[in-house]
Amino acid sequence: MRTGSRWARLLGVEETIVDGVAVDEEEEAIVASVKPHQRQRNRCGRCGERSGRYDAGEGRRRRRALDLGTIPASLEAEAPRVNCGEHGVVVAGVPWARHDARFTKSFDDQTAWLTTHSAKSTVSSLMRGVWRRVGGIISRVAAEAETLMDRFAGLREIGIDEIRDRKGQNYLTVVVGHKRRRLVWAAPGRDTKTLSKFFERLGGGGARASNALGLSNALVESTNTTIRLLMRQAFGFRDPAALIGLALVSLGGLCPPPPGRP
Repeated sequence: MRTGSRWARLLGVEETIVDGVAVDEEEEAIVASVKPHQRQRNRCGRCGERSGRYDAGEGRRRRRALDLGTIPASLEAEAPRVNCGEHGVVVAGVPWARHDARFTKSFDDQTAWLTTHSAKSTVSSLMRGVWRRVGGIISRVAAEAETLMDRFAGLREIGIDEIRDRKGQNYLTVVVGHKRRRLVWAAPGRDTKTLSKFFERLGGGGARASNALGLSNALVESTNTTIRLLMRQAFGFRDPAALIGLALVSLGGLCPPPPGRP
């Protein structure tokens, strides 16, 4: 295995050529000079499509990588700009970092994981004072994760609750999936309008999709009002008690059609 390949594995990067490694005496860190493989060059930093080169950009750019043992490490490379047909002139994408990030993908991923499992002091200590940039890191990691999975797929049983952010009336309405035991959706507020956004996001008209869900722990003050409204829209009942009666009759073996249904 060549030296460059060994360094690439140590630094946790793929589709990347390591031209050289040096020690920055002032920063007391290892700095690797890198460049993308030929097939990864001149691609839009936003969509990844191959684009024409626009200019050399603003020179070399350095991004923090995960420490090598107890020694900080960074990747340094040219940052040319390309002219994307969809996004215009943007900095070319690189395989080791997300667009507009000052850190490598592996650094982002580890910081995001630590943030969900550890205290602020732990994250700041292990990642060397990066806490002030955690918001941007989580946004990048979450945005990429959204493209890889559908949190609403197979959703059958949910729990709805509210949490308060610090002191005052800053509330979040949160929805969790009982089967997978993970957060499905969250938004600021705790009123009917807030909860309606969840059912709209659910798809299929929102209201009609709600009949497949078993709602529990609905402690948000407006939840019952919202559910009644959605059931009325979905089934055509003016009184929710009529829907409950239909369910009881169906359990007894009879299946009369709902109003407006064949």
